[in-house]
Amino acid sequence: MARSKTRWVCQECGFQASRFLGRCTECETWNSLVEELQTDSHSVPLQARNLLELELELDLQRADQGPVPLADVELDSACRLLTGLDSVDEVLGGGLVPGSVILLAGDPGVGKSTFLLQVARVLSKNYSVLYVSAEESRQQVALRAGRLGIDGKNILIASEQDVSLIQKHILSTDVKFAVVDSVQAVYLRQVSSAPGSVSQVRESAGALVNAAKARGICLVVVGHVTKDGSIAGPRVLEHMVDVVLHFEGERHRQLRVLRAVKNRFGSTSEIAIFAMGEGGLAEIDNPSALFLGERLSKAEGQRAASGTAVLASVEGNRALLLEVQALVGMSSTGTPRRVANGCDFNRLLQVIAVLEKRVGLALARQDVYVNIVGGFQFGDVAGDLALSVAIATSCLDRSVDPFLVSIGEVGLSGEIRPVSSLERRLKEAQRMGFKKALVPQSNLPLSGKFDALEVIGVEYLVDALKAVIPGLKDRPAAGAPPPTVNCLEPSKADLLNLLS
Repeated sequence: MARSKTRWVCQECGFQASRFLGRCTECETWNSLVEELQTDSHSVPLQARNLLELELELDLQRADQGPVPLADVELDSACRLLTGLDSVDEVLGGGLVPGSVILLAGDPGVGKSTFLLQVARVLSKNYSVLYVSAEESRQQVALRAGRLGIDGKNILIASEQDVSLIQKHILSTDVKFAVVDSVQAVYLRQVSSAPGSVSQVRESAGALVNAAKARGICLVVVGHVTKDGSIAGPRVLEHMVDVVLHFEGERHRQLRVLRAVKNRFGSTSEIAIFAMGEGGLAEIDNPSALFLGERLSKAEGQRAASGTAVLASVEGNRALLLEVQALVGMSSTGTPRRVANGCDFNRLLQVIAVLEKRVGLALARQDVYVNIVGGFQFGDVAGDLALSVAIATSCLDRSVDPFLVSIGEVGLSGEIRPVSSLERRLKEAQRMGFKKALVPQSNLPLSGKFDALEVIGVEYLVDALKAVIPGLKDRPAAGAPPPTVNCLEPSKADLLNLLS
């Protein structure tokens, strides 16, 4: 008879202890240890082993051909399975690799199941596809497929939570692509803990990975995320798979972004952008037009609103134009608020500090709100200059040319530092109809030709603001209404008196 004992397992990092600890000594998380029942596997007779595990071991032995010289390994680039979505294939490095395991994570309701059903529809035209739903019934999956217009003749649907039975489905069916939704909802009978625990997630994922490797199929495993946006379960789960994808977006917005956090078969800098509609996810061919909205169509002959600017970001091989909005107002409390939506909060604090110290804007008693239009999460340092222009124009109540794009990193001494892939950013700006570009002087001269785009090189942030904000270079003409600040050259005390 098998002997049983208990152990305490941390649900964050997988650390095991023989007794309860209020705080995990490995990851230092409070109240994360859960008691689990542990069975001594050495006392289990050999006859009681699962027959599917024996079949899996035999398959692995047949697949093992021994070591071969590296030069004799044949590379077949045509073996990848195309998803039918060009941007998704770019994120994966050229398509799905047979025998690979992909972990897809995202917030609840973001569209993970919809995305996988659409991929399964394309692959089912040439291959058999297995879709295992551990959280929904067959009827619920069929209803979603009906809304998406999927007939599903070559898509096999199973509603199962037992990993042993899922292994049986994978080993007994001739499929090339399989989906398990989700790894937190399945369980392995040999593990006594509840589904979703660290032990269950680790052991269940290991069994599914072995089954996919044995049959040489591409397996996608859906994973839940925690409140802070990280993948639920132990970190070893991400090391067991070949590709880790994050499906980002808010359920109340149409925008969805697919990113590769880990990819053994390609780059991790590519992204795929989708729009969620009634018919499912639609691939966006021109994301810059989506993010800019009607800014360019309504900007002919007019000035842009104060506190707005356009930046150029590079995600992998794709350049994106984004609109940044800033709002600066007098704070009603002793501690001014700093709010950043879509950009790094610490980067915003650094830009505000440079504007105060090097430019002389009085922002210490002002609330500053920054938003990247469209809900896109932006992290490129090349957006510092556009962020500075937006904050400065909102503080001074001025506007800039709507056909101006600002590119550059702002240093702590107020200098405009060079950025990478500048010509790619300028080509995208020229394609979208922009007429002026504010770039770092150290990036000039350019090897490409930009006849329809006036490229202005600047060395310091003060020079950049003088070049794009009207009224900061020269004082206004006689009779004109006085601006908030005539120029940026008076003393800091005068600026503080004018702006406070």
